[in-house]
Amino acid sequence: MQEAIKEAKKGGLGGEVPVGAILIRQSPEILARDHNRCIELNDPTAHAEILVIRQAANLLKNYRLNGTTMIVTIEPCPMCMGAIINARLDTLVFGAFDTKSGAAVSTLNLSDDRRLNHRVRIIPGIMEEECRGVMQEFFRERR
Repeated sequence: MQEAIKEAKKGGLGGEVPVGAILIRQSPEILARDHNRCIELNDPTAHAEILVIRQAANLLKNYRLNGTTMIVTIEPCPMCMGAIINARLDTLVFGAFDTKSGAAVSTLNLSDDRRLNHRVRIIPGIMEEECRGVMQEFFRERR
């Protein structure tokens, strides 16, 4: 999670909403890392989670990312959770809950929706205070 927090802070310094993500194999090999880049890339889909999925898929030459774990500072939104499910990630670890638009467990629980063809193991609340603090500090500075 420390690496994801570093990414989130990089994004915040660039004016992006500070969300950071890394994707690892079952061993702690980091396949991809990034932060939100929606503003930088003029792309509403350039969330940290989407960017690391794209990087890892290109690296592994496979759109299925079985055997991988995503670690992200904030609970993913519906778009990102859909990508996580479609990429067949094994596990999602996140820091702070997003009670407004979180789609892993908070607002929606896409990870456990029996209508979908893949289940993702969810490990929530890892370094929750630190992850929430990065986001709160970012928005406090803008008000």
